Amino acid sequence: MTQTRMHLAEVIKLARLEKGLSWAKIAEAIGKDKVWTISALLGQHPLTANDAQTVTALLDLGDDAVTALQLVPNRGSDPSVLADPTIYRFHEALSVYGPALKEMINEEFGDGIMSAINFRMSVERRTDPHGDRVIVTFDGKFLDYTWNNIEQEVSP
Repeated sequence: MTQTRMHLAEVIKLARLEKGLSWAKIAEAIGKDKVWTISALLGQHPLTANDAQTVTALLDLGDDAVTALQLVPNRGSDPSVLADPTIYRFHEALSVYGPALKEMINEEFGDGIMSAINFRMSVERRTDPHGDRVIVTFDGKFLDYTWNNIEQEVSP
């Protein structure tokens, strides 16, 4: 029986610790970005067959995990995840600053959005005398809203 992606995410977290592997080492093993790899292994992206085989061998997960890691997920978070303080703070930050970010994007780029599909993200640590700072960078392609009336003929 194939494991569910969410159950497998918990198994992966435990196996990673038991093997003493960092997320960076796992990402390096499959040749992918660290943030993307973590997100994929927590159930948010499908892996290729080769990458799924590499991860399952690295973590001794078994053949059913190879199949589960290739499934296209239902993306997003379970509402209960918002109870986690770190995730809740991101939600809070976007609730408070999201409208301002939207206004700034629209003013700078026009009517559109930042893609979360054509997307990169990084997390860095910056030392500070008042306490280390967490720097999170969202890097998404700008997608403009366009009206495409496919019924209308285009004149030459």
